[in-house]
Amino acid sequence: MKYSRVFLTALGYELGPQVVTSAELEARLAPVYQRLSIQLGQLEAWTGIAERRWWQPAARLSAGAATAARKALAKTSVQAADLGVVIYAGVCRENFEPATACAVADALGVRGAASAYDLSNACLGVLNGMLEIANRIELGQIRAGLVVSCESAREINEIMLARVLGGVNMNQFSEALATFTGGSGAVAVLLTDGSFTGDSKGAKAGHRLLGAVSQVAPEHHELCRWGLMPGEGLQLAQFMATDSVQVLKYGVQLGRETWRVFLEELGWTPAQVDRVICHQVGSGHQDAILKSLQVPKEKDYTTYRFLGNMGTVALPVTAAIAEERGVLKAGQRVGFLGIGSGLTCLMMGLEW
Repeated sequence: MKYSRVFLTALGYELGPQVVTSAELEARLAPVYQRLSIQLGQLEAWTGIAERRWWQPAARLSAGAATAARKALAKTSVQAADLGVVIYAGVCRENFEPATACAVADALGVRGAASAYDLSNACLGVLNGMLEIANRIELGQIRAGLVVSCESAREINEIMLARVLGGVNMNQFSEALATFTGGSGAVAVLLTDGSFTGDSKGAKAGHRLLGAVSQVAPEHHELCRWGLMPGEGLQLAQFMATDSVQVLKYGVQLGRETWRVFLEELGWTPAQVDRVICHQVGSGHQDAILKSLQVPKEKDYTTYRFLGNMGTVALPVTAAIAEERGVLKAGQRVGFLGIGSGLTCLMMGLEW
């Protein structure tokens, strides 16, 4: 997939207000650690995550997404009436129906000739949403579109904390471990055709999207699951289970193949990639994927140490923070390297 008239015009984000440290979580897990002979400090040692953010109890996902969206729109001349589509791409949603995107669109004042719908693809949701909008813009169907997401880790963490405290063996605890890396945040990505600001060459229109590739390895779809299971009576209960070792093994394999195809599609050599922004899983994932792709660590930028793994929100928020701090500079070739359970992988190339 290549693009000639699509720009990432603005990013907006909002972080959960409550800081939760790994030490705090381990204090609650102390009985489990004692029973399984695990030393304190291992959660951070295993993941590289010192803290993460949570929303306050009962925070609305659509409100967080709308806040991020307003921040993105405020950076531009794009108005709600200009949006041809609003896509909500979070793993966490407010209802089975209607689409959470409708609540966000309503909060922004989107009306009339536009689309609003949810898209779900594990941690790749926002990047998939970006491609949905990019394709519409490239075809001339719309001038601007917004993909938003809001992820909340508090609820599933509380559920899994209670479950492991109820008694688990080491294998069961290992499957629950990834849950405790989760963070909370919201993001909005505004894409346009470049016609709202700047000249016909795209100056000041944003960051030019050059192309993208997607690869799948669906034979591994059972390695990481978050869903519902039978509870008491007719009740359903949430659960999360991740085989972190196998996800890393096969995720790196898929990432390596996607990277090869990505470089071919963009016509780039590895040396020509100035910066990469990856999905924020943790230190082990970062080390393994960068080594596999032969990307120097100094070309990467991370936020997982203090924000944890925010799912769909993680990569675009990391890009937004990198931009704010001057890490991403005009003219650089930037790769967004996303991966999600399933397994699915999507990489996007931009000229910043």
